[in-house]
Amino acid sequence: MAGLVEKIWFENHPLGWIGAPLLWPLSKLFGLIARKRRAEFLAGTNGAYKAPVPVIVVGNITVGGNGKTPVVVWLVEQLKAKGFNPGVVSRGYGGKAENYPFVVDETTGTDKAGDEPVLIYQRTGAPVAISPVRSDAVKALLPLGVDIIITDDGLQHYKLARDIEFVIVDGERRFGNEHYMPFGPLREQTDRLSSVDFVVCNGGETKQGEVAMTLKPSELVNLKTGERVAAKSLASTVAFAGIGNPQRFFNTLKELGVVPLHCEPFADHKAFEYEQLNALAKRGEYLLMTEKDAVKCRAFIAQHPEIENWWYLPVDATFSEKDAANIMNKIMKVKDGYGSPTA
Repeated sequence: MAGLVEKIWFENHPLGWIGAPLLWPLSKLFGLIARKRRAEFLAGTNGAYKAPVPVIVVGNITVGGNGKTPVVVWLVEQLKAKGFNPGVVSRGYGGKAENYPFVVDETTGTDKAGDEPVLIYQRTGAPVAISPVRSDAVKALLPLGVDIIITDDGLQHYKLARDIEFVIVDGERRFGNEHYMPFGPLREQTDRLSSVDFVVCNGGETKQGEVAMTLKPSELVNLKTGERVAAKSLASTVAFAGIGNPQRFFNTLKELGVVPLHCEPFADHKAFEYEQLNALAKRGEYLLMTEKDAVKCRAFIAQHPEIENWWYLPVDATFSEKDAANIMNKIMKVKDGYGSPTA
């Protein structure tokens, strides 16, 4: 079903027009609500929470994963290198914590926090808090000494004031048919891009005014042992991906010289079952996955010690030196308005 929806949104599938009499009016209603929320935020009448530290929003105007989490990780790493103590807030999609806000720690599983918050915590060690109400997540991080907040998604969460906005664009799929949900993939219209600080183009052709970003893959990592090997050193592989655009992962493998015997796409934030993945693994010698999928699959290791050849591929957001400097200079100017980290 998810694959058909994407074909309607991004490939102009005929079924989209068959469903248009129902989907088009709903998309118009969605757009009306989206514009109203933004207008109330701009007018200062929606009671948005203003944090005592800078807030950076990393989001998008379309549904699905465009590469937000690697940008969040990059920002955290850059800020920590400059002596700051950044914290990350997230909706925690796919997780069900007992109480909110919920602060992630080393024992937190994706069943409670969702895959992306756990990935960010494991990669960066930065404090991460989740809540459907993002201002509550921010308030949970402040006692931990956090001096700058990064939100993973939340561009349209207008109950939280922000200082800097990033929009991540899939450079290959762009904005599809440019209709609001559910007739198209848009959460907000493309004119929203003119009001954000940085439009980051992930792959594909970078348009005027956009910042080019690439996702640089590293070596494959064994899910059980942590061993690292060059991707092309493994033969007879099977790949799967439960991310916003699974084809990007499969294309990356191809660029690394890996041609899997089979590639299995899943819906974003897929809750995997061991039997399902084990059946896939048996179709080859090595099972390859994204790092985002790996944080969910680690739970299978303790339960199934026979797992040996499950591997994941970490990727890192990379920018040109000039663009990286422009981004950090903007953040430093905003931070100066709040005081230095040693003040």
